[in-house]
Amino acid sequence: MALSVPKAPGVSQMLKDGARMYSGLEEAVFRNISACKEFAQTMRSAYGPNGMNKMIINHIEKQFVTSDAGTIMRELDVEHPAAKLIVMASQMQDAEVGDGTNFVVVLAGALLESAEELLRLGITTGEISDGYEKALEKALEILPTLVSHKIEDYRNVEKVKEVLRTSIMSKQYGQEDFLNDLVSKACVSILPDEGTFNVDNIRICKILGSGLTKSEVVRGMVFKRFVEGDVTYAEKAKIVIFSCPVDIIQTETKGTVLIKSADELLSFSSGEESLLESQIKAIADAGVKVVVAGGKVGDMALHFLNKYGLMAVRLNSKFDLRRLSRSVNATVLPRITTPSQEELGYCDKVCIEELGDTTIVAFRNEGKDSRIATVVIRGATDNFMDDIERALDDAVNNFKCLTRDGRYLPGAGATEIELATQLSAYADTLPGLDQYAVRKFANALEVFPKALAENSGINGTEIVNQLYLAHNTEAGKTIGFDIEAEKASTIDTTKAKLFDLYQSKFWGLKYAVGAAATILKVDQIIMAKRAGGPKLRQPAGSDDES
Repeated sequence: MALSVPKAPGVSQMLKDGARMYSGLEEAVFRNISACKEFAQTMRSAYGPNGMNKMIINHIEKQFVTSDAGTIMRELDVEHPAAKLIVMASQMQDAEVGDGTNFVVVLAGALLESAEELLRLGITTGEISDGYEKALEKALEILPTLVSHKIEDYRNVEKVKEVLRTSIMSKQYGQEDFLNDLVSKACVSILPDEGTFNVDNIRICKILGSGLTKSEVVRGMVFKRFVEGDVTYAEKAKIVIFSCPVDIIQTETKGTVLIKSADELLSFSSGEESLLESQIKAIADAGVKVVVAGGKVGDMALHFLNKYGLMAVRLNSKFDLRRLSRSVNATVLPRITTPSQEELGYCDKVCIEELGDTTIVAFRNEGKDSRIATVVIRGATDNFMDDIERALDDAVNNFKCLTRDGRYLPGAGATEIELATQLSAYADTLPGLDQYAVRKFANALEVFPKALAENSGINGTEIVNQLYLAHNTEAGKTIGFDIEAEKASTIDTTKAKLFDLYQSKFWGLKYAVGAAATILKVDQIIMAKRAGGPKLRQPAGSDDES
């Protein structure tokens, strides 16, 4: 009989062999805090216009060189459960605002770092998280009073350029004016008269070669493809879009045809041809100049398309078909039929263009009814163009937010220092132990101007002292860190037009405090034994809508 070794009493007795459990301050809380601190420290050096790039090589050995926090977190498979909570908060910020992901991570890390000091002094995690929530409530109350700029007319390109510049500058310092011009024109050109602005209506097409200054905005859509037939240009064209292949139609049921003579064979094959020809002739007679197919264009169909002077374009992606139908205002037809006038789309010009050694098909709509704009990015390397795409993506999301709420706060660390100043004063009015947590919350906000300064090679403490000095006066509420100065100095953000989106700060504070409070309230970590076999990786989320 095998010897049975009794398990130790307690939680481990209830769980399977190989399960692990950590409890108490030392094992659970401090362990979580130190993991999150390390993670936030990594992100902190990537914060701001002078933030350092990270070289990430993901699970399929694809290389990324970027300072964009969203990309870094997406490609790093963070395993630690507490750090994962911060990543989730950051992803929520990305979904809500589309910008400010790094803000959430850096603030949550700073709050946990401050909490560690309080825990060592003997204050309980409950009191700290309550204090943080009180500080958040007060910060969200103060935030509307700090608004320094508001946009009423978001159809005015010049006014939009003023506010989008900061978000592009944080990713592409030095290129911001050129990129700002591109993205502002693209966003305003497709803004609908009614309804909301859709981020998906700004497409980005990256073409290798030349330099960034050769990038342009195309009103309409651009595809890196070649046309199928001989016709390569159509002007003032009516467009029909099929989601099926353009070819001889296969019957749905199988059948056997008994052919007894050569004449019957000829008439059978010519019958198929004449049917296809009559279909394409009917499409041409409807005034169509461009046929877009979602599948292959058969040789016989191509012959008739060329015969009737129709341009044929093949798009393999159903999402591209949907976007093109939205762009040219057409209906996607599931099978080859003669389209009605309502189902046809219209485009001013469909043509082939060569950019570098890449051939593109451009659907250009110069009129006011263009619903989609494409930003064509040129650059020397794929990595460089990917980084430009991320900067443009942030700017487009900023534009979407400003169409909902046009309020802007002072940038360059001015808002954070003003909040810290007012929260420190508020902490003095609180009677309980909460006041220590509120004061630490105010101190944690100093991390942003410090990070901006340190990433620019300037002493962070010196800058924070100068900012506090300026913010103690009534006129100094908009004073921020001057990133372009040689030595530590401040700047009036309203004059320098450095603005941060109100929505971004509002949600960023909420998510960061939510994540920090959740992590602090964890006192036990219980990890079950992993199931056998290698862990299957989840498929990465596609950027296309499903």
